[in-house]
Amino acid sequence: MKVVCVGGGPATLYFSILLKLQAPSHDITVLERNPAGSTYGWGVTYWPDMLERLRRHDPTSASAISDGSLRWRDGVAHVGERTTTHEGDEGFAIGRHKLLDILARRAESLGVGIEYGHEVPDRAQLPEADLVVAGDGANSTMRDRHADHFGTHTTLGRNPYLWLGTTKVFRSFTFAFVQTAHGWIWCYAYGYSGEHSTCVVECSKATWQGLELDRLPQPEALRRLEGIFASLLEGHSLIGRSGLGGPAPWQTFRTLTNRTWSHGNLVLLGDAAHTTHYSIGAGTTLAMQDAMVLASSLAGAKTIQPALSHYERTRKSELLSVQSAARHSAQWYENLPRYIQLPPAHMFALLGQRHSPLLPHIPPQLYYRIDRAADQLQSLRRLKQWLGPRLARTLQHRDSARG
Repeated sequence: MKVVCVGGGPATLYFSILLKLQAPSHDITVLERNPAGSTYGWGVTYWPDMLERLRRHDPTSASAISDGSLRWRDGVAHVGERTTTHEGDEGFAIGRHKLLDILARRAESLGVGIEYGHEVPDRAQLPEADLVVAGDGANSTMRDRHADHFGTHTTLGRNPYLWLGTTKVFRSFTFAFVQTAHGWIWCYAYGYSGEHSTCVVECSKATWQGLELDRLPQPEALRRLEGIFASLLEGHSLIGRSGLGGPAPWQTFRTLTNRTWSHGNLVLLGDAAHTTHYSIGAGTTLAMQDAMVLASSLAGAKTIQPALSHYERTRKSELLSVQSAARHSAQWYENLPRYIQLPPAHMFALLGQRHSPLLPHIPPQLYYRIDRAADQLQSLRRLKQWLGPRLARTLQHRDSARG
């Protein structure tokens, strides 16, 4: 089979690895528009269950990814001058550049051709192929040329956010909430190497405008943010995207879905097919899981279409709970004033419960007490797990009817 992958991200590279492992005779080419080594991004996160899946699919790349990752075991939240710690949380992070380098080297060692600096403005300019994999991100040109067919739908979040790096190495997954004269601003930070961490800053639109972050040039915006998070950074600097002369590249998250994921021999992968809010730290994991399922669906397939249909059905089903969690996580931060005045330990506990569909409909302190009680009684925990989604759907339906 001749396969062309558009976009050289983790999903397409991993897919090419898995397909080559199935059948070395496959002719696979990955086309990446950017030059080699020019990726933008800091660290990406993944969790122990994902590492186990990587080991099952390709132990060689899994070992290299694990060796190149930084591990943390705790969560820490700073709320103003107060700090609370949740022990036992375990996760991993690896620099995006390092992850791409590992996957590219592994793919090339198996015979995959990778062409950097290869812009593909139109599908007609692609070489002939049995399968075209569109892994060119949320702004996929391959997908957008058939937007009506794919049924692409985008929902915009409310809060501006900015993806940054820092020279402060965080050994725990860290949250910091700072109150300013214009409202609360917060960040999520985690180390991904011995020299750097990712630091994602978020706030409401009113706070963003009040702090003039909507119009400050990037260097001035970074200095202002360094002042706001001075106690967290302990003298370390924030690092923005280089080469930007205008305002810092704040964004509003776009949750993207598609009604269908294939069109003829063209199939969507990763962010081209779906996006989930960054606050659940699952974007790269979900994209690579797409690659796993697409490759396994194609294994031994005599024709492409049934395999693509199986891939789409399987991944859409698997994504339902994750997409719900991401939606509620984003809404938790958009409604931060509802939780921020709680005692730090209570607030951090509800931060950990932000994926719950029930939480928005129950007073926070009452939810906290129910959650603590559920931890003690297995029967109550089962009732909460059964009742939560059902009650949430009822309340949402009632609210929609009133609106």
